[in-house]
Amino acid sequence: MFFKNICLFALTETFPYSQDELETQLGNQLFAPCSKFEKSRLGWVSPLGDAAAVSEDEDVAPMLTHVVGNFIMVCAQKQDRLLPASVVRQETEVKVAEIEHRQSRKIFRKEKRQIQDDVYATLLPRAFTKNQQTYAFISVRDNLLVVDSASAPRAEEIVNLLRDSLDSFPVALPQVRTSPSEIMTRWLRDKAPSDHFSLREDVVLHNPLDSSNVVRCASQDLTSDEIAAHLKAGKAVKSLGVSWNHVIHCIIDDDLSIKRLQFQAIEEEQSTVEEVTPAQKFDQDFALMTLELTAFFESLFRAFGGLGEPKPFGRKNKEED
Repeated sequence: MFFKNICLFALTETFPYSQDELETQLGNQLFAPCSKFEKSRLGWVSPLGDAAAVSEDEDVAPMLTHVVGNFIMVCAQKQDRLLPASVVRQETEVKVAEIEHRQSRKIFRKEKRQIQDDVYATLLPRAFTKNQQTYAFISVRDNLLVVDSASAPRAEEIVNLLRDSLDSFPVALPQVRTSPSEIMTRWLRDKAPSDHFSLREDVVLHNPLDSSNVVRCASQDLTSDEIAAHLKAGKAVKSLGVSWNHVIHCIIDDDLSIKRLQFQAIEEEQSTVEEVTPAQKFDQDFALMTLELTAFFESLFRAFGGLGEPKPFGRKNKEED
């Protein structure tokens, strides 16, 4: 499986766990379905999913990690109960109207809030559930955590789950020495990206002095006079569609997150590969993806002046709480 989006985090210390040690630690936070009165639940599942070999011994749990070289894949599953606020409001209004009619009195705000809480508690156990999985891998050699998510809050959930599972997981947001916005604006202005990058057809431009002044361009010639005019007017690049080494297509945001990631050449080659088992395909995809992403990250960081001091992120580690 290939990641579609990336949120990047930098490990500020060398990752100390072997696979066996990590298995043991993650096992303390296994996924379990929501109880009747829980709105959500998050925990670890096997990254191989249905591709995992079924053990003849039912007491043996599936592996919670998948290791290829210096890369460790994990997968978190979140279950949410789907209870729309509009449904709760509607049922609350019905209950309030019944009480007001039956008791011939007005229900005021405080009591109405209590009725709404009671309605929520009544409806929650009957709500449908939805499961969503988020994959991530740790690059032990490069001290990176790579989360397959376009959502920063969801990526933060994975970081916090790792912190809850491990004795220590010091992590921070990666920082580069030169502003990504400045470099990508230069790429666009000069029509000459560096480090094996080339322009594609998507860009978001913004006015650094006015965050509401934004221009979004999709499927457009980025070398056109129209784009040049926006740059001349003082706009800067917030996100830019690029191709790297004719292998990876993506959109780079100025916060170093990666969106709409495509491994174009690899996926085309994979379609011609002989039939393999789901587990073998997962292993092959993981190996190829990490190989290309390692080189991609090296080019990305080099293009932006190299990595600097990481920026503290999220809540503290467990031992610091």
